[in-house]
Amino acid sequence: MQAILALEDGRIFRGKSFGARAECSGEVVFNTSLTGYQEIFTDPSYAGQIVVLTNPHIGNYGTTPHDAEAKRPYIEGLVTREFSPMSSNWRSTQVADEYLERYGVPVIAEVDTRAVVRHLRANGVMRGVIASGDNLDVDALVARARAIKKMEGTDLASVVSTKEAYTWDATEPKNQTGDSLLKSTVDGADPLHVVAYDFGIKENILRMLARENINVTVVPARTPAEDVLAMNPDGVFFSNGPGDPEPLDYAIETVQKLKGKKPLFGICLGHQIFGLALGGKTYKLKFGHHGGNHPIMNHQTGKVEITAQNHNFNVDPDSLPGDVEKTHTNLNDQTLAGLKHKTDPMFSVQYHPEASPGPHDSHYLFKDFRKMMEEWKR
Repeated sequence: MQAILALEDGRIFRGKSFGARAECSGEVVFNTSLTGYQEIFTDPSYAGQIVVLTNPHIGNYGTTPHDAEAKRPYIEGLVTREFSPMSSNWRSTQVADEYLERYGVPVIAEVDTRAVVRHLRANGVMRGVIASGDNLDVDALVARARAIKKMEGTDLASVVSTKEAYTWDATEPKNQTGDSLLKSTVDGADPLHVVAYDFGIKENILRMLARENINVTVVPARTPAEDVLAMNPDGVFFSNGPGDPEPLDYAIETVQKLKGKKPLFGICLGHQIFGLALGGKTYKLKFGHHGGNHPIMNHQTGKVEITAQNHNFNVDPDSLPGDVEKTHTNLNDQTLAGLKHKTDPMFSVQYHPEASPGPHDSHYLFKDFRKMMEEWKR
């Protein structure tokens, strides 16, 4: 079946329909990762977005529940060059086409994804619609793309967040061989307790916390700070998530109430929330950072880390007050990639140190969080 990707500026891309034979809409972004497509499908930070993958061949190793970052895909739709109708990997339990069809995610393939990416890089991310069928009304599709609610000003974090608090089970093996990554990297250390705010949290973040002998209680995005303090955790974590950070008044207020009372660690949306809570401002990037190959300068060590990233908004470094230290910089465009408070125990990064998918250069940040909590307890 034929399919069309229609962008709000009238640009049309034609291809073939895979996955769910349905129409979807959202902000169109591109991801440059070479592997890990299932982790991308299931990253809640992609809620409200259609993802273009620059790797030309997608689906060849199928899907497995052990690679999922959430219980279901969160992408609205997928754009690829080639989409494999079969899988060739011993770990695969379902081909990617059937997996996305099962969860109602439309796919358009046989598209010149290089042209799509060049268009988005030149003009910025824009809203789009994927539809399948033989006699599609192109003008109507473009009109529907223009009618989509913009990402700016949209709170998606509370939409994807867990509805009830839960204790994450760190005992279940996460691969088919039983060789779990959950084995503690901290020999002989007492377990710590962290409350993690779920704005769209990825499971590998929970696994990385568990590796540091940390027990995690995951709470909904709108959980009051008073309820968290009543749990008396050793630290509080603020997760990644979709959408614009500015509408999240409840999360910004939570950080302000917890600041100085507990060690705090934030990733991506959590980092943006920290920036706003500390008096800074955020802005939307032209086409965002989505991929597994972004170089970051760590100003504390003088070393460059290759990182996984997935965000559309960024903290303006010039808006931050003097008691905030800028710890990391994105070397591609010099945007702020990390901060910490000079006196209170809190730090955050604008990338994914859990790296699923992506390089492992920044795993040390979870150790830094544990060390900060241990020092705070003294």
